[in-house]
Amino acid sequence: MITEGSLVLLHFDVRRQWLIRIEKARQFHTHKGFIALADLIGQPYGSEVKSSLGNTFWALRPTTHDLIMHSVRKTQIMYPKDIGLVILKLALSSGLKVLEIGTGSGAMTLAAALAVKPGGHVHTYEARAEFAEIAERNLRRAAVREYVTIHNADAAGGIEGSDFDAAIMDVGNPWPLIPLVHRALAGGAPVVSFSPTFNQVEKTTVAFGQDGFVNIQTVECFIREIRADVGKTRPATIMVGHTGYMTFAQKAVLPASAPTINNKPNP
Repeated sequence: MITEGSLVLLHFDVRRQWLIRIEKARQFHTHKGFIALADLIGQPYGSEVKSSLGNTFWALRPTTHDLIMHSVRKTQIMYPKDIGLVILKLALSSGLKVLEIGTGSGAMTLAAALAVKPGGHVHTYEARAEFAEIAERNLRRAAVREYVTIHNADAAGGIEGSDFDAAIMDVGNPWPLIPLVHRALAGGAPVVSFSPTFNQVEKTTVAFGQDGFVNIQTVECFIREIRADVGKTRPATIMVGHTGYMTFAQKAVLPASAPTINNKPNP
């Protein structure tokens, strides 16, 4: 049921939709007419609403995808196509404690918090205060701020806590941080490093192998929209192409006499 303060995805068509918060006294204006948001209060999600010009809109429940793609951003975000794979490969679920280095605008942070709540928690590090502030706004709008601790600090200066169940790195030079991440993770815990270039992937892969990680694998993910229409279904001519490479690994528990291992990535 939609109440005052609810987040609603106001949908006209696939290309025209808006994430709005319901305020009783507010009108939402579009080129298709304005909508009195008070008319939505008390209605179930999925309800039809007419604009002042008689055009039909739909009041939908926002998904995690919507929260991410309509988030405030000043940085390049991780896209849902990549985030979904990260959540699956890291097995994020309620109750887990997650380490993140490189909050940015908080897209991955938001998705991780939704995955681990209500029993889990995300500890995220962001060196730049302006990015940490934007991430906090996005987390509050998605109602997951209580499940995230934002450390406005460079993780190279030290990571608080230990026995994290998973780790996510989205920084330009992750390889110096890998020994710190290894110490912070529980045995066997998975980690991912997101990088936009091959040179970064190569250095990260070598560092994972040298600093106590196994099961190393790098992948790239693509999604292509299909425009479905009877008799003329075809792929969309425009798509989100390269966003980044995801290098996954898992922590190996090393004997005290063997601080590093020579581990090769999976073929």
